Amino acid sequence: MASWSDVEAEAPKLAALARGFLDAYVHKTLATLRHDGSPRISGTEVVFADGELWLGSMWRALKALDLRRDPRFALHSGSADPAGWTGDAKLAGRIEEITDSERKAAIIGANAAPDSSHLFRADITEVVVVRLGDPADHLVIESWHAGRGVARQDRR
Repeated sequence: MASWSDVEAEAPKLAALARGFLDAYVHKTLATLRHDGSPRISGTEVVFADGELWLGSMWRALKALDLRRDPRFALHSGSADPAGWTGDAKLAGRIEEITDSERKAAIIGANAAPDSSHLFRADITEVVVVRLGDPADHLVIESWHAGRGVARQDRR
């Protein structure tokens, strides 16, 4: 699995595109798995710090309980309405919960009390950016998968 800095080192252009789409909106959509295996989507925010992608959660929120039970996740950057849409990013991987209070405080900072929230570090297995091509008559789908590198597909 890869940290965000690993993705940046292996696929710098794609990582920059993905980061741009991830930074464009505060709220993202996080997909987790419920105890019965069915999907759950939740709103979330992410933080990039120390070469990692971090997700936080209110204490014992359902998404946090899902991630504690099954660390697999998918994350969508959010996107503009069709008239203003230029692209979006999707990530997938596994989550590691960080329980060390000092580490949590260093990442969370003033955003939340470290002892009353969850903090998760993302191990990334997949990054996908879907965007308009140039000219804007087609889609460009670029992806990075751990162990496979970057691929590109143009769709008309």
